[in-house]
Amino acid sequence: MTEPVYDQPALVESEFLQGLPAQDRVAILGVAQRRPVERDHFLLRQGDPADRVYLLAQGRLRLSTVTTDGQEVIVRYVAPGEGFGVAAALKDITYPVSIEAVENSLVMSWDRATFAQLMERYPRLAMQAMQTLAFRMREMQDRVRELQTERVERRIARALLRLVRQTGRKVETGVLIDLPLTRQDLAEMTGTTLYTVSRVLSQWEQAGLVESGRERVLIRAPHRLVTIAEDLPPQPTPDK
Repeated sequence: MTEPVYDQPALVESEFLQGLPAQDRVAILGVAQRRPVERDHFLLRQGDPADRVYLLAQGRLRLSTVTTDGQEVIVRYVAPGEGFGVAAALKDITYPVSIEAVENSLVMSWDRATFAQLMERYPRLAMQAMQTLAFRMREMQDRVRELQTERVERRIARALLRLVRQTGRKVETGVLIDLPLTRQDLAEMTGTTLYTVSRVLSQWEQAGLVESGRERVLIRAPHRLVTIAEDLPPQPTPDK
């Protein structure tokens, strides 16, 4: 895997480094530890000591957790430029999730002491890190509410739209979710069963909303998916 370029868009626009002068980005990234993670390998596992702050430079990662009743739940996917593990800089805890590469990836990280020194030296980095932590907490609260209160079709639609915003790539026939994604992954993201996800996607395929295949989902009608996600009334069909 090639070395990351400090001015590549994923790092310039990252949650941690956005708005920092180029020389500051170079200094911060220059003291980071770089670690390649091959597809289907784990960066860390749930319960490991939380002692590093991470930034994804290349690839895609999947964050998952196992509940007290043994159910695996996909919490979210991480795209290039996103930071995670910020809480490790604040207190001695364990990671609440496992992190697995879904593509060959390159991760940059700082140990707790180094990141604390960087935040003291670069106040904007500290502000960005705290904003990232606050956003993740709010995002998690929204996910819990969603799982507890919303019907399954809305949960699946919302999950797909989140992935579209994060990794969507426009193609001739719609928007392709540009990462390996199975129906089982969707089930684990939305707190439901593989059978239910398959049934819903089959209905949506027949209606022309999506196309799904092995580790591939294409959104053919994003606006109609938004209607389901937001529980809006269906748009009337214009008279011909």
